[in-house]
Amino acid sequence: KKVYYSIGEVCDLTGLKPHVLRYWETQFEVLRPTKNRAGNRVFRSREIEVIMLVKRLLYEQKYTIEGANKRLLQMRSGGKLEEERRSVLESEVLTGLKADLLQLKDTLSHGRSREAG
Repeated sequence: KKVYYSIGEVCDLTGLKPHVLRYWETQFEVLRPTKNRAGNRVFRSREIEVIMLVKRLLYEQKYTIEGANKRLLQMRSGGKLEEERRSVLESEVLTGLKADLLQLKDTLSHGRSREAG
């Protein structure tokens, strides 16, 4: 498991564009990736979990940026931020696995129908 991820890798993992991540950095104080010696953003798994949580709050639960910020601060002060980060990550992994299994099922059923025909 990697310790640091580039912004491109994070974009691939989250499905977000780099400009979105850079903008979110300015809006969410809980999202502050470090920079390497070359000045490039590097993200740890903790930051990726926060990004996924922010994405869920904004895109799925339809929070405004201000509302999402308040919710994140409530979670942090209540000690629930880490729990929520992990929950979002687990949900994303399960969604990905489900999609992979459905694709595999589809591939297998097409293979069987070709053999029968």
